[in-house]
Parts: sequence; structure tokens; C-alpha cells
Amino acid sequence: MNKMDDLRRMREAAHDEAMARKSKGTTPAAAAPKPPVRRRAAVTPSADPAATEGTCGHRSMNGRTCTREQGHAAKSHRYS
Repeated sequence: MNKMDDLRRMREAAHDEAMARKSKGTTPAAAAPKPPVRRRAAVTPSADPAATEGTCGHRSMNGRTCTREQGHAAKSHRYS
């Protein structure tokens, strides 16, 4: 036997197994229970002390706060 015959047999065995699983109506994804999704708490700008001083208060992904004025027209934020 050569390498290609072995690969063909493995592929056919996987196909046969998948077809048998499909005829039963179970799939590996359906059989395993999914863990619950954990949601992050929303950060409200009003709870941030910098937002109450008339600044934008936009938070970056690493936790920095925008120091531009509230409702600024610039597309970018300035973080500190």
C-alpha cells in the first residue's frame, strides 16, 4: 500500500462516520452543551468623573478616557 491509498481510506472512513452521524440526527456541536455567554457590564459615561467635567468621556479599549470637550467635532479622541 502506498501513502495515497492510506489517505483515501482515512478520508472515506471519516465520510462514512459523518454520514452515519447525520442519519442518527446528532452532530458533535449539537450533542455538546454550550457554556453560558458572559456579558461585560456597560460603562456609563456619567459614572466617570472626567465626563462630569464637560469632557467627552469616551473610553478606549485599554481604559483611558478622552480629554476633548463634550460633543467634539473631531473624529479622533485624545486619551490620557
